Amino acid sequence: MSFDQNAFLIILTGSLIAISCGLLGVFMMLRKMAMTGDAISHAVLPGIVIGFFVAGSQRGLEVIIGAGILGIIATLIIDWLRKKARVQLDASIGITFTLLFAIGIILINLFAYNVDLDQECVLYGEIAYLPIDLWVTGSGTILGPRITYLAVLNFTLVAGFIYFFFKELTLTSFDESFGSVMGIPSKGINLALMSMVSYTTVSSFEAVGAILVVALLVVPPATAFLWTKNLMPLIKLTTILGIGISILGYYLAYLFDSSIAGMMVTVAGVLFLLSALIKGRSSKSAGTSMANI
Repeated sequence: MSFDQNAFLIILTGSLIAISCGLLGVFMMLRKMAMTGDAISHAVLPGIVIGFFVAGSQRGLEVIIGAGILGIIATLIIDWLRKKARVQLDASIGITFTLLFAIGIILINLFAYNVDLDQECVLYGEIAYLPIDLWVTGSGTILGPRITYLAVLNFTLVAGFIYFFFKELTLTSFDESFGSVMGIPSKGINLALMSMVSYTTVSSFEAVGAILVVALLVVPPATAFLWTKNLMPLIKLTTILGIGISILGYYLAYLFDSSIAGMMVTVAGVLFLLSALIKGRSSKSAGTSMANI
C-alpha cells in the first residue's frame, strides 16, 4: 500500500472509532456518568483475560463476550454502591475501576508466562500497524485491514442502537424517573448502553489502545457541550470533532514522528482547552456587558 492509501485507511478507521465512542459518550455525559466509561474500559480487563483463556486468541468472540459481561458487572457494582450503599458516584467508580482492573493485571501477571498475553497487547494498541494487520481468507484472498472492518461494524452497531432507541436514551438520560413513569425500562436501557460501551471499548483496544478509547468517550462530547446544549447539534458536533481529531492527530504524528494514538489524545485535549478558554472569555465579556448595562 502507498502512503496515501495507508493514511486514508488509518484516518478512516480512527474516525469511525472516534464517532462510535463519541456518540456513546454523549449519552454517558448527559447521565453524568462520563467517567463510568473510563471505569468500564479498565474494568473489562479480567473479562478480556478470561475470554482469551477460553478462546486461545485475542480475536475470539469469547473475548468480546467476557468483556461485555465484566462491563455489565462493573455497571451493576457502581449502581449498587451509589444507590444501596450510599457511596458517592465518583468514589463508586474509583472503587470498581481499581478493583476489577487490579484483578485483571494479577491474572495477566500470573499466566502471561505461558500464553501470548501481556499488559501492552491489551492496553496499548497502535493504529499505525493497521495496514499490515490484514484479513486473509482461507483461500489466501486479502480483503484489507481487519481493524477497519471491525471499526465499520462498531459504527454500524452503535449508530443502529442510537437510532432505534433514541427516544428511550434521550428520556432516561435527561430524567430517568420521568422515563420510568412513561413506561420506559430505564434499568434495561442503562444496561444496554453500558453493554454497548463495553463492546465498543474492548473491540477498539487492539486498534488504538485504552487511553485513546477513554479520551474519545469523554473529550469530544465534553468539548461539544461547551458550544451547544441541544442534543442533535451536540451529536453532530461530536461527530465532526471525532473526524477532525483523527485527521489532525494522524498528520501531526507523521510530522513529529510520534505515536498516532497519543497525538490524537493530545489534539483532543488541546481542542477542549481552546474551547474552554474561548467560551470562558466570551462568558466573562457577556457578564461584563450586562454589568455595565
